[in-house]
Amino acid sequence: MGDVSRRGFLGAAGMAPAMMAAEDEAGFTPLFDGKSLRGWSVREGPETAFFVDDGSIVVHHGSNFPSWLRHGRQFENFDLRGEFFLKGWMDSGIYLHAPEHGRNPWVGFEVKIFHQEEEAPKSNSCGSIFPVVAPKVVKVRNKGEWNTFRIVFDWPSLKVWMNDAQVQDLDVESVPELKYRLRKGYIGLESLSYPIRYRNLRIKELPAKESWEMLYGSPADLDKWYVTEGKPVMEGLGDVMRLEGLGHIGTKAQYKDFELHCYIRTSRWQNGGVLFRTSGGGTRAKRSYEIQLHNVEGAHYPTGSLYHFKRSIYPRIADEQWWPFQLIAKGREVVVRINGENVLEYDQLENVDEGHIELQAHQAGTWAEYRDLKIKKL
Repeated sequence: MGDVSRRGFLGAAGMAPAMMAAEDEAGFTPLFDGKSLRGWSVREGPETAFFVDDGSIVVHHGSNFPSWLRHGRQFENFDLRGEFFLKGWMDSGIYLHAPEHGRNPWVGFEVKIFHQEEEAPKSNSCGSIFPVVAPKVVKVRNKGEWNTFRIVFDWPSLKVWMNDAQVQDLDVESVPELKYRLRKGYIGLESLSYPIRYRNLRIKELPAKESWEMLYGSPADLDKWYVTEGKPVMEGLGDVMRLEGLGHIGTKAQYKDFELHCYIRTSRWQNGGVLFRTSGGGTRAKRSYEIQLHNVEGAHYPTGSLYHFKRSIYPRIADEQWWPFQLIAKGREVVVRINGENVLEYDQLENVDEGHIELQAHQAGTWAEYRDLKIKKL
């Protein structure tokens, strides 16, 4: 081979890795500009909980849980990449599909960031889907070094790499504790007061798979409801639907097997419910099931209970604060999730016919509010 040909061959060979790397980064959008927190906001903590220094997002040592930094957009399926810096004992996490309100690691997902090298990975090790699934291997650098990560979420597939080693390869629907978690939400960084750094955060969106019917997102959606019984007062207040008075409202459409998601906020001692598979007419209907909304721990049927059939595990909620509510009905089975916990599971439903969704106002002088109320047929 002549000198020119040899130089050409060696030059092409040297260019190949660079070209492959460039192609591998095609389609990515930066989440962090390296200069400011533009596009991000601090949640559940002081504005000083996160700051920018030397091209990195830094957790302030004076902040602590539940402070977190949230990107302003929600994502469903994606390829997320970046780096984090560890020196000594450090603890944090990357939130995926985090909710508008509620407990991020239980309603959505958390990839744990932790300094410790471990031969026997645990469900709280670095790279775990915290606190449920241990990584296959712990691959972390903790002596003042940058670590790379890659997270590919393409529901139900969740894959995670740390420092080029694959640490997770999950079908989340095969894991009971994960199968009902949100399929779309915010990306966030957790504060546990350790000054961990993040940089080079970038994302490529993958095709969406979710398809929901909005039952209430704006006042225009009130046309999808009608009064089924009594004299309830229904108001559309921007993206919030408020219900008070005495009576029921119901969807004009009917549903058999479905997932229903929303955020709920109630006044103190409010008494109401979410009814499903009803023939219309509230509690006087010929057929219906009611999920109780009654935030009184000592009540016979507190929030999340299947009224008349099974008491719920009392949920982690507070009066006049938003919390996520999920209702899944399929065949004879019903699951109720509140703030990331299964508070009710029941598999002896007799009525499996389609019916309306109804909302109950059952106590004068109290109110319930609903936000991002949507449903998906199964």
